[in-house]
Amino acid sequence: MTENASRSLEPALELRGVRKIFRQGGADIAVLNGVDLTLHPGEMVALVGPSGAGKSTLLHVAGLLERPNDGLVLIEGRDCAGLSDEHRTLLRRRALGFVYQFHHLLPEFSALENVMLPQMIAAVPRPDARAKAETLLRRVGLGERLSHRPARLSGGEQQRVAIVRALANDPKILLADEPTGNLDHATAAGVMAALIEIVRASGLAALIATHNLDLAHRLDRIVALEDGRLTPVASVSSGLTERQVLS
Repeated sequence: MTENASRSLEPALELRGVRKIFRQGGADIAVLNGVDLTLHPGEMVALVGPSGAGKSTLLHVAGLLERPNDGLVLIEGRDCAGLSDEHRTLLRRRALGFVYQFHHLLPEFSALENVMLPQMIAAVPRPDARAKAETLLRRVGLGERLSHRPARLSGGEQQRVAIVRALANDPKILLADEPTGNLDHATAAGVMAALIEIVRASGLAALIATHNLDLAHRLDRIVALEDGRLTPVASVSSGLTERQVLS
């Protein structure tokens, strides 16, 4: 989807003036200091920044895993920052998908079962969950690995299972935290090709934190987390090179 087309739709995710402060050693540490971000359906955005800049914290706030100290977190136009824990859990289950650097697959279950489980938790009938899980896994080239447990899968295969598991309940927003960080270059390229293809086809919005420069440039735009604020990479201050942003 083009940028102009995506902007004609209601934003899938908006962060407005989001602040997140942690108390450490008797001092307040402002990790997010007035973050603003708009993410539209069909748009894939790379989130970059040095280690420790707060990229994971930003994803956790956007994904309703942590509450901001101030600001708005709007999902499909609804402010979610003040929702109860129960309603936040229900919204995460319906509207959000998460992919992490480590796959976090359940080791006692097969690839197929790992993708079925979130659907069954969402009350999808078992036959329907199985059919969808098979379709998704075949789509990312794992049709011959359906019955394999994670220990029998390669790193790239495990991460592809994790990706389709995150997409199994048709979320509106995908949040990914270094999804290829543990993979070699060639394997990472294959995993990201699968991720980009399936996200493009589904039209969901995706925010992907990464240190992978090649990956970042394959997405629609890049934003850098610098001093607790988001800045388009093209206008990052001259004192911060692109290499430093991604290091």
